[in-house]
Amino acid sequence: MATLGFIGTGNMGGALARAACKSVPSDQVFLANRTVEKAKALAEELDCRVADNEAIAQSANLIFLGVKPQYMAEVMAEICPILEKRESRFILVSMAAGLTIPRIRELAGKDYPVIRIMPNTPAAIGEGMVFYDCSENVTKTEEKVFLESLAGAGRLAPLADKLMDAGSAVAGCGPAFADLFIEALADGGVACGLPRALALESAAQMMLGTAKLMLETGKHPGQLKDAVCSPGGATIQGIRALEEAGFRGAVMDAVIAAWEKSQGM
Repeated sequence: MATLGFIGTGNMGGALARAACKSVPSDQVFLANRTVEKAKALAEELDCRVADNEAIAQSANLIFLGVKPQYMAEVMAEICPILEKRESRFILVSMAAGLTIPRIRELAGKDYPVIRIMPNTPAAIGEGMVFYDCSENVTKTEEKVFLESLAGAGRLAPLADKLMDAGSAVAGCGPAFADLFIEALADGGVACGLPRALALESAAQMMLGTAKLMLETGKHPGQLKDAVCSPGGATIQGIRALEEAGFRGAVMDAVIAAWEKSQGM
């Protein structure tokens, strides 16, 4: 069983740590964070261990780099001397937006095995979408161990390094877009007289159920949309209002804007 070390336990690092503890014995999961209290609180919640960057760099088999892109160079400079002295095998797992596998290796100073991942926050409850790509020196056995370790995160799908930013713009940034839509739906419900709590619950359950319906039936969302739009009915009038407001174009623009930002990091 692999030992997992998380350097950075923010929203994303914490979500993956929660997912990992569903598949990996908690005493094999180590957490480090710039704010130690944050790592301690999460370790207590998950019954796993607190460490520091140095300890994780010395001993973890899978080293998850859960730091923001602008801090990656600083963290790598700190742990590189330790990695260089290691005799045991390890893999760097980077979740930093915009940083390719070659860039991670450049910061590390050597062609270490690297797995680049683009997860999202629903991974914390086992409903995540995690894209990943392995450098050429990650073995099939190591890839299998990695996938087993994060099985509790949700869906894991291979994606070429060059497409990671696009995947992140949809699945990584998407939860924020979906949250905005849920909030807007609830606001509309409140405007029509629904109590706030019920409006939020019904909007969220509708999103959950609709997504599961598409995934489990394999039907195109356009087909599912048409099934709800009765001739002369209320739904098609709502669709008309969304189209008049440029709904689909706005969503596409949001994805492209997020992708362009990642490309420039």
